[in-house]
Amino acid sequence: MSRKIRKAAVIGSGVMGGGIAALLASAGIKTLLLDIVPFDLKEEEKNNPAARNRLVKKGLDTVLKSRPSLIMHPKDADLISIGNTEDDFQKLADCDWIVEVVVENLKIKQQLFKRIEPVRKPGSIVSSNTSGIPLKAMSEGLSLEFRQHFLGTHFFNPVRYMKLLEIIPGEDTLPEVLAFMADMGERILGKGIVWAKDTPNFVGNRIGVQGIVKAMQLMLEDGLTIPEVDALFGPAMGRPKTAMFKTSDLVGLDTLCHVAANTYELVTADEARDSFVMPDFVKKMIDKKLLGNKTQAGFYKTDLTPEWKKIRKVIDPATLEYQEYEAVNFPCLAAAKAAKTLPEKVRAVVYGDDKGAKFAWKAVAHNLIYAANRVPEISDTIVEIDNAMKWGFNFTMGPFETWDAIGLVQSVEKMKADGLAVPQKVLDMVASGATSFYRVQDGKTQYFDFASKSYKDVVVSKNIISLAALKSVNKTVKSGKSASLVDLGDGVFCCEFHTKMNAINGEIVDFMADCFDYVDANGCGMVLGNQAGGMPGAFSAGGDLAFMAGLAKEGKYAEIDAFLARAHAGMMKGRYASFPVVAAPYGMTLGGGCEVCLSADRIVAHAELYMGLVEIGVGLLPGGGGCLNLWRKMTENIPAAVTDIDLAKFFVPTFMAIAMAKVSTSAAEARANGFLGPKDRIVFNRDYLIGEAKKEVLKMVDEGYAPPVKRKIRVFGEAAQGMINGELFNMLSAKFVSEYDAFLAKRIAFVISGGEVRTNSEIDEDVILKLEREAFVDFWKQEKTVARVEHMLKTGKPLRN
Repeated sequence: MSRKIRKAAVIGSGVMGGGIAALLASAGIKTLLLDIVPFDLKEEEKNNPAARNRLVKKGLDTVLKSRPSLIMHPKDADLISIGNTEDDFQKLADCDWIVEVVVENLKIKQQLFKRIEPVRKPGSIVSSNTSGIPLKAMSEGLSLEFRQHFLGTHFFNPVRYMKLLEIIPGEDTLPEVLAFMADMGERILGKGIVWAKDTPNFVGNRIGVQGIVKAMQLMLEDGLTIPEVDALFGPAMGRPKTAMFKTSDLVGLDTLCHVAANTYELVTADEARDSFVMPDFVKKMIDKKLLGNKTQAGFYKTDLTPEWKKIRKVIDPATLEYQEYEAVNFPCLAAAKAAKTLPEKVRAVVYGDDKGAKFAWKAVAHNLIYAANRVPEISDTIVEIDNAMKWGFNFTMGPFETWDAIGLVQSVEKMKADGLAVPQKVLDMVASGATSFYRVQDGKTQYFDFASKSYKDVVVSKNIISLAALKSVNKTVKSGKSASLVDLGDGVFCCEFHTKMNAINGEIVDFMADCFDYVDANGCGMVLGNQAGGMPGAFSAGGDLAFMAGLAKEGKYAEIDAFLARAHAGMMKGRYASFPVVAAPYGMTLGGGCEVCLSADRIVAHAELYMGLVEIGVGLLPGGGGCLNLWRKMTENIPAAVTDIDLAKFFVPTFMAIAMAKVSTSAAEARANGFLGPKDRIVFNRDYLIGEAKKEVLKMVDEGYAPPVKRKIRVFGEAAQGMINGELFNMLSAKFVSEYDAFLAKRIAFVISGGEVRTNSEIDEDVILKLEREAFVDFWKQEKTVARVEHMLKTGKPLRN
């Protein structure tokens, strides 16, 4: 039997249900979104379909209006149909997967599943997104065939952006159903799969909520403030800037309290059950409806002065009054800031001597011990727990990776000295001579398995290629400070950047040119990609502005021109190489990073792609071939035989993309903006990106790849400049742009259109590259460009001047 999800249904259109429907639609799956008929219908509304669908319509509208968007592209919404659980329930018979996302009430869920059972078609999969109710209880009394196709699929909110998908097998779930859903979740929906057991709140919330609530308890005991705790448990510990309390505000205090209370009620044999007891001040906040962001006041809130100045305040747990707060200064945080690597930063925090460090140590130690005690109760391996915390809470390191970072042996000795009950399995592990939970052996990452008391390979999909693992077994064939060339096997090599934010500098420009020569002599194709950073990360945040600014300040404009000439030469070498070049961008792919991708033969992009040519924001234009290659990308599918095409239809979107510094909010939008072409691919799972790009190279080779022939390119010419000048005059009059923006935009139009040539002229590509280079150098000579660049380097924000 070949299983497919042709159509899915989501029952429950709240924040989570709407988010799941948006994800499914974004992945190209037709989705039916259902909710109940409103209880408060007036007599005249009872036969009105719009009134009966009011709740589900509101849920879908919330999804479509959400910012950041929960859907990849507005057109994806066309795949979502809505209805209610009275009039449209029979439509479930057409669905291959039915997801329940209704209120967390056992009786309501049981009643719903009893209604679904006679309607669903045999073999269709039914799953619950519950976070706290046992699957066994929900499916009680249902047929064996239903139970064989029933499981838990616990997404995390916001569904589009959180990578974690916990899959919870029921007692009778068929192995082939579980395997199919894991593959579907990982490959089609782009999620990281964690196998959980049917225990309260599964893996992520069990560990995560325990860590948050225990930290709250310790905070009150040790007399720390809320901002102090957040400062300690933010980036210094490899965690999001929202840390603990700001994260709680995002989630909602009522939701957090519900999960904690639900866990406390169900884990009667848990040795640390009391660490789920929420402090009284939090319960009082909930009574006062201080629930976090949803009520504009939680642990934090923002007030506005009469002058519209924002004042950020934090609640005092003792008085429940809000007050302003200062930046936190602990010596351990200063030491962490000075440290270079994340493990060094974490060690600086937990092994410090100040009040903050002592608190951080206790909070970390309790959570590490708690996580170790949950194996095998909630998961069979430490890997599942680590992945759940990284993918569900955006931690850079999971608990056991953190334990390795602070030193397993050293930390266990400190725990014992502090009188903490270190799990016997950890003591036995250390006694056996093991010094870490993870190690790399023969290029494979291994984890310590408590059950067998030995190391085992971390199991990953065959579709995943790890550059770090390849480099650990000497697969690096060329390397420099800023980039490396890694052998992916089968004659394919990967050029990997590893500067800060993968910014492109002179060394990378020269290195890429050398890589093209190496691959030409030794391989069949090249991937441009890297795997640095968490979500969304940065394929490349652009060119090295500081380097250019230094040259401009010294008046070395000839050197800037020479640098661009080298960049153009390298780009053209790759463009016309005898082998295919495939770019694998993800996350921030801006400026020079975008230009690298546009020069490749093909792009295999991650779905979360923030791509754009943003140089005008710093008073420049794309200087690495971006003007040429975006125009080429926009026009390359015009048949050569068509000579009377209206180039304005292609010129305007090309110009607007550059002059308005458009940045896509997804790969789907990048395609709509013209940055991805019809042959470019979108991959939902970022872990697959390098592997899929390699596959694309081999596919192109197998199809008999021949490099593109260098031909003249058709341009819009002088007509473009007149059209743009008129539009800019209107925008200036309406004050939509500054005079300097208009000055820059006119020159950009001049470059893209091919300069002073007739409309529909055919010119050499080098002409546009020369125009691009001249404009780039001229812009650096402008004081306002220098001011924009300096402001960006100093503040990270654009300057309008």
